[in-house]
Amino acid sequence: MAGAIIENLSGRKLGVLIVFLMVCQAVCFLVGALIAPAPSTAMPVLGTKCIDKNYSKEKWYFPRGKKRCRSISNLNDPQVENENINANNIIFAFQIPSPKDKVELDYSRWHQNLLSMMHLDIFYDEAAKFDPNAKMTIDGRLGYRNKNDPHHKWTEYAASVEERTLDCSINPEHKKEEYIYNCSLVPMFELGSLHHDFYLLNIRLPTHDDKEPWGDGTNEDLGRLIDMWVVFIHQNGGFTKVWVSLKTIFFPTIVAIMVWFWRRISQLTRPPALLEYMLMVLGSALTLLNCPLEYLTLVYDCPWMTVVSDIRQGLFYASLLSFWLIFTGEHLMDDIERNRLRVYWRHLSAVLGGCLCLFIFDMCERGVQLRNPFYSIWVTPIGTNLALAFIMLAGICAGLYFCFLSYMIWKVFINISSKRQSLPAMSTARRLHYEGIIYRFKVLMLATLLCAAMTVIGFILGQVSEGQWSWDENIKLEYTSAFFTGVYSMWNIYTFALICLYAPSHKRWPKDQDWAVSDNCGLASIHGALLARDTQSSTGEEIEFSRLATEPTEMSSITAFAQKAASD
Repeated sequence: MAGAIIENLSGRKLGVLIVFLMVCQAVCFLVGALIAPAPSTAMPVLGTKCIDKNYSKEKWYFPRGKKRCRSISNLNDPQVENENINANNIIFAFQIPSPKDKVELDYSRWHQNLLSMMHLDIFYDEAAKFDPNAKMTIDGRLGYRNKNDPHHKWTEYAASVEERTLDCSINPEHKKEEYIYNCSLVPMFELGSLHHDFYLLNIRLPTHDDKEPWGDGTNEDLGRLIDMWVVFIHQNGGFTKVWVSLKTIFFPTIVAIMVWFWRRISQLTRPPALLEYMLMVLGSALTLLNCPLEYLTLVYDCPWMTVVSDIRQGLFYASLLSFWLIFTGEHLMDDIERNRLRVYWRHLSAVLGGCLCLFIFDMCERGVQLRNPFYSIWVTPIGTNLALAFIMLAGICAGLYFCFLSYMIWKVFINISSKRQSLPAMSTARRLHYEGIIYRFKVLMLATLLCAAMTVIGFILGQVSEGQWSWDENIKLEYTSAFFTGVYSMWNIYTFALICLYAPSHKRWPKDQDWAVSDNCGLASIHGALLARDTQSSTGEEIEFSRLATEPTEMSSITAFAQKAASD
């Protein structure tokens, strides 16, 4: 039996396969560019200022519909002073989604998640007590209702008293009463699923009250607060449909190719090699990522879906990064005994350690939000600096990993070039055979490098995208759906191609040819070693290799053939 399919597949069939995969990749890019809308939408909502002298935590304040709250347009309204209304009696109400053209809209379960950020309009006033970095105490309540519920019936989803830190500034030239402070966005809450049709957010900025737990000085440094805005960011339903459709297609495809691959491995008389095990691990991680669990959110409330998605993506990243290191290392023609997992323990420890740090960071944020949606790691200067440092460190590590992987691939190419010097001395048939294998391997390694570059770029941009609303409102980043669908499809197509091309080939070479390939571990011929020189002897052609350090069952087809030719 011959080696891997990549070694024995005819040039015509290989060309057809490559063209087919490239067409699939182009289609996925076009689907994201032409069909899918933007991944998310930000909707700023101005809070309605509801007043109630007899404020009650059991009561909901909503700006629309029957039994809506009593509201004012300006906090300087004379009736506030006439009725002796203070900050404890003012509730900022946000009912979402906002109506469009007087038509009531509702959230769809396809929207998946909801993130909110708060912004304050604080006018400059010399007479007002204001601290640009004041600590703000927020009494927040989040409720929901569905279409069939009465307009005034709201059910509490979460309630919490949280502290947020302001970050405001103003140009010295604008220190006049008509100018507003430039304040950064403040995190409010995050939901992992949108199971209900309407949501209501009530926010109070309470001051000292003997009946409440907060003491003197609470919210007294906020200056002349005029309005409160909350930006609600949700994933677009159209993008979710495209995303889940791709998962629905790729999930059975990868499962089928993995079953086919393992059946071929099982038919061999030798145990699977390390690279074959790693291909199965990579395929399993990708299968877990492809599993369209998002369908569950259409039926059940799944607030944990965001955490599960992060864990699935983390496992895939760990598998993919580990595979690339082993895939490249298995083709480094050096004196180190390969095909052993312990050879790569340093590389894998670094990858797994980085992924573990990402997991811990994610649990500190979204893990706690499963219990309290109002919690955020960005609320304190220490937490903000820690989060920013972690994101920067993750980006730097991703860049260093890509540089290291590029260095390993460069070493492989250098070794191939040194071994290739012996090819001209070979017979024409053998030389053409080996040159074809080397060329195919180089193309595959370049595809690996391209996939790694796109993955690292996507990881860095994804980290920046998640944090941009938290650290600076002025950052404007646009990510097209084509990029997301393209990178995701690239992972699937790349894995599909590797599993397909590295599966054991069933093609048999004629036994009377002295350069026929023998049964091997199913890897590419360059997996074990390349030729060092090709010399003629009295008994026929004898081939010497630069390295014969592995067991026969673990060598590539070229290495196994060299031993057979030498013994003959």
